Amino acid sequence: MGVAEDAHNVKVLGSGEKTVVLGHGFGTDQSLWKHLVPHLVDEYRVVLYDNMGAGTTNPDYFDFERYASLEGYAYDLLAILEELQIQSCIFVGHSLSSMTGAIASIFRPDLFEKLIMIAASPRFINTDDYFGGFEKEDVDQLCNAIETNYKSWCSGFAPLVVGGDMDSVAVQEFSRTLFNMRPDIALSVFRTIFTFDLRHFLCRVTVPCHIVQSTKDLAVPLAVSEYLHQNLGGQSLVEVISTEGHLPQLSSPDITIPVILRHIRHDIGNE
Repeated sequence: MGVAEDAHNVKVLGSGEKTVVLGHGFGTDQSLWKHLVPHLVDEYRVVLYDNMGAGTTNPDYFDFERYASLEGYAYDLLAILEELQIQSCIFVGHSLSSMTGAIASIFRPDLFEKLIMIAASPRFINTDDYFGGFEKEDVDQLCNAIETNYKSWCSGFAPLVVGGDMDSVAVQEFSRTLFNMRPDIALSVFRTIFTFDLRHFLCRVTVPCHIVQSTKDLAVPLAVSEYLHQNLGGQSLVEVISTEGHLPQLSSPDITIPVILRHIRHDIGNE
């Protein structure tokens, strides 16, 4: 096992001519894809990995400077693909990882057949001419809450983001993976995500992008998926699904998994 594979808990499952790589978002780990993987392994080679900083990774490997921008995550993804000698893949990214995949595809478009972006956003903070869903003061308050009492913040944040009450399995699962993060790392990653502005990168993303968005997502307003569609540099399409929350593959798998599978199997124009 290579250095990147070991550090990111890489798992390779299934077999097939095409490779599907699955990247998770903030506060989760590769277990986020547990409802999707069984539907892929008979048809595809499937690669799962954990982002550095996830509770399942060694916190000593987390370089605060490297991961202060998404380029650090993109270089990790490229290192994994290189170690596994993957020459082309379908990349399915959730939230943070959807934008990680976009950046990686700018560096190495030859490695990505297409990107499937779930709950993706190039910027979370509003500007005069852009609606990202958050004011800077909102983000500052959330960061202060993380610093003050991380466990308490997790308990409040999880149901808001997932959608649902504390008793739901999806909320409990997200609470678990969120709480597994070391608090100082969680704060750093959260701050990186909520202060990045990747809008200027979008025109350089030339690989086909399939944008999948919940009807109601506290973190990503519907307007953001349309913004991505209008500003990406290559072919793209948007599918809005009748789900609530930022992690529909966890909270509404019956609706979400068939949609993801369709986008994996069918290219734009062949839907």
